[in-house]
Amino acid sequence: MEYLLQPWPWYISGPLIALIMFTLLYFGRTFGMSSNLRTLCAIGGAGKKVSFFKFDWKAQRWNLIVVLGAIIGGFIAQHLLSNPTDIKLNQQTITDLTALGFKDIGKTLLPAELFSWENVFTIKGMLILIIGGFLVGFGTRYAGGCTSGHAITGLSSLQLPSLIAVIGFFIGGLIMIHLIYPILF
Repeated sequence: MEYLLQPWPWYISGPLIALIMFTLLYFGRTFGMSSNLRTLCAIGGAGKKVSFFKFDWKAQRWNLIVVLGAIIGGFIAQHLLSNPTDIKLNQQTITDLTALGFKDIGKTLLPAELFSWENVFTIKGMLILIIGGFLVGFGTRYAGGCTSGHAITGLSSLQLPSLIAVIGFFIGGLIMIHLIYPILF
């Protein structure tokens, strides 16, 4: 059972992702989490107000299983398959996070300074969620898909726009963590 508590190596998880992508491509499907939000909005009736949500959402019901699987898989991974050992971090990372006010660094993947209910329900926490949600939603729509859709589906089907989007995601992530994040925290 101890081997289940370790992260899966690339030679197991990589081929499994490739097998799933081959299956989806074979059946003419594409993978991406942002398309599920569009489907949920269409189910809720958003198509009556915005033409973007006016489509045959019933054809996308299969993709909602992906969301359910991600939720159940995340729960199982966290509560049944997690290894409670400390996360090994570079000493410079620990120093930088300490300077930003983080405590218990490396004890959890979700630091309480960011992911506790007390911090979410502050003005700063709400602004970060609202502005971040808007930027993610806008970016996803502008890029024609989310990170998982472009990086997994788009790259596996050799789409140039997905390569450009993935490069943009990485550049945006670097800008965020090195320039914007230190200002916020």
